[in-house]
Amino acid sequence: MAAILEARNPPEPDSNDPHELDRAFAETLIRHRRSEPAALPSKHHVEGFVDNALALLFPQHAEDVAATEDQIRAQLTLLRADLGRVLCAVVSGERSQGLTGRFTELLPGMYERLRADAKAILAGDPAAESIDEVVVAYPGFLAIAIHRIAHGLHSLGVPILPRLLAEVAHARTGIDIHPGATIGRSFCIDHGTGIVIGETAVIGEEVKIYQGVTLGALSVSKSAAGTKRHPTIEDRVVLYANATVLGGDTTVGHDSVIGGNVWLTTSVPPRSFVYHSSQVRVRSVSDALDYADYSI
Repeated sequence: MAAILEARNPPEPDSNDPHELDRAFAETLIRHRRSEPAALPSKHHVEGFVDNALALLFPQHAEDVAATEDQIRAQLTLLRADLGRVLCAVVSGERSQGLTGRFTELLPGMYERLRADAKAILAGDPAAESIDEVVVAYPGFLAIAIHRIAHGLHSLGVPILPRLLAEVAHARTGIDIHPGATIGRSFCIDHGTGIVIGETAVIGEEVKIYQGVTLGALSVSKSAAGTKRHPTIEDRVVLYANATVLGGDTTVGHDSVIGGNVWLTTSVPPRSFVYHSSQVRVRSVSDALDYADYSI
């Protein structure tokens, strides 16, 4: 009887014996891994798929800029193989083949949208000198490109992988776009660091967003999952730095301008100008050196 009780309730490891602690912790990890199997593609394979997709669509990301038609078709074949490999970690082998073919059918439309995005960034940023510069050097374009790939897979019902792709973009650019977000043509992200766009956000065409913008939810309750939690941004809206627009019922009407640091939780009609008013004082340095001017 004592032996049975000991098997059911193993003795606590000796806290003074590091080898015993390592053994106990290793057993805990093994037990959890057996009970909680993770069906995830490797990070290396996910990033490889992203890089190969970008190299296929844009020669600026490829080693061989002047590729022939046969070489491009070979790249497309390799991309299908890359996608199939990462898909097999999250869906059955039979389903992965069908999804790979359906994703390939999305590539022409995805490519045309990304060309329009690059042109919108070039037209919207006086510092941009060429499409080549936008494609290879602008984090906003990189985030958009990866989002369009992730959104395509999300629209096909692929689990987990679109979110992993979004995190590749997030890590590389500081821009966090959920793969479920719907984004129209000619999308322009200027600078971009700190942008957050939620899962159910809907963005129209020719929209321009600056750094620090949040398109988020009013509530983070788990019970709200599956509902429209994030705002709708209609065509030709400009959102300046650090503007925050929240709520699934919030709509920013077309041709509106949302100024910097605005906190918006209600809809605004088309052609609105929404701005945050604050007081800025200007004094000479000699007059400003007072303890009342400092706060922590």
